[in-house]
Amino acid sequence: MVTAVLHPIEGREGIARYLTDLAVRAAGGLTVLERTVNGRAGLVIEHEGVTVAVYAFDVADARITHIWAVRNPDKLRPWTAG
Repeated sequence: MVTAVLHPIEGREGIARYLTDLAVRAAGGLTVLERTVNGRAGLVIEHEGVTVAVYAFDVADARITHIWAVRNPDKLRPWTAG
């Protein structure tokens, strides 16, 4: 089962706390791969070889201004099949 936040997370502290919590809950076996996602800088997160999240970033002036995250297993199938 995948949970989702109901509202966008804003601010660097809130985002850092959320991503840290996800990593802690993964309890090992986590791999972070730097990839291009829909033409943007991005990350693909795998847990024990299975893609569990894909992130895409808007970057301006060397700062991340927006993050898109996909954790829905149905939407991640194309990333897992590769």
